[in-house]
Amino acid sequence: MKAEPAAQARLLDLQALDTELQRLDHRARNLPEVAEAARLKERVDQLDGELIAAQTRVSDVERQQRKAESDVDQVRARAERDTKRLESGQITNAKELQNLQSEVASLGRRQAELEEIVLEVMERSEELSAEAARLAAERERLVAEHTEVVARRDTAAAGIQWDRARVTEDRARVAEDVPADLLALYDKLRSQYDGVAAAPLRYGRCGGCKLALSTVELNEIKATPADEIVRCEDCRRILVRTEESGLNAPAAR
Repeated sequence: MKAEPAAQARLLDLQALDTELQRLDHRARNLPEVAEAARLKERVDQLDGELIAAQTRVSDVERQQRKAESDVDQVRARAERDTKRLESGQITNAKELQNLQSEVASLGRRQAELEEIVLEVMERSEELSAEAARLAAERERLVAEHTEVVARRDTAAAGIQWDRARVTEDRARVAEDVPADLLALYDKLRSQYDGVAAAPLRYGRCGGCKLALSTVELNEIKATPADEIVRCEDCRRILVRTEESGLNAPAAR
């Protein structure tokens, strides 16, 4: 394949732009804010589940508290009625009076037991409410942090996208200076060799694989016409001759 030395030289400009596009794509995929936002979102989702579970426990214990307080009220009301009957003097039967006194005493003990249960449930309710409040506060803090990280991520991504659009426009302009057959070869090699298809020959060394060429190889390149496309024997990338090639022959740039 043949191409004017100036067209070959443009391959290095094209390669530099493609390398920059690769760098920008890698940077976009590896923005630290991306991983941080994902981590925070995962923690917020986890807290959502923990908070729902905590709020459910609070609701359950509040129902238990209401039930226990209702039981206390019922026992207290019944004890008050029985006490009033005792104090009214209307009961004259000794056995009935004894039974009523026994029932009032029993209701008193039951009321004390239920009031103890109410206190225990209230303490449990306070603990669970405090835990739910802590989880809610932590969630609110993490949501705010996630929002801030997402904003920074989006700003960084927008900057990268702007740079990518600029470099893409530059690439299109440079590609116009490269013959179609050479450009097709270049694009094919880029897909085969990790995005690097063209490399400068400087001081007898390939800029692609970084290996030094032998004297025989350099002499062969030296004898090759300037418009002939040269490939590295080791990495098979396009070798572009430069002023620093180490050849005593007209250079591409």
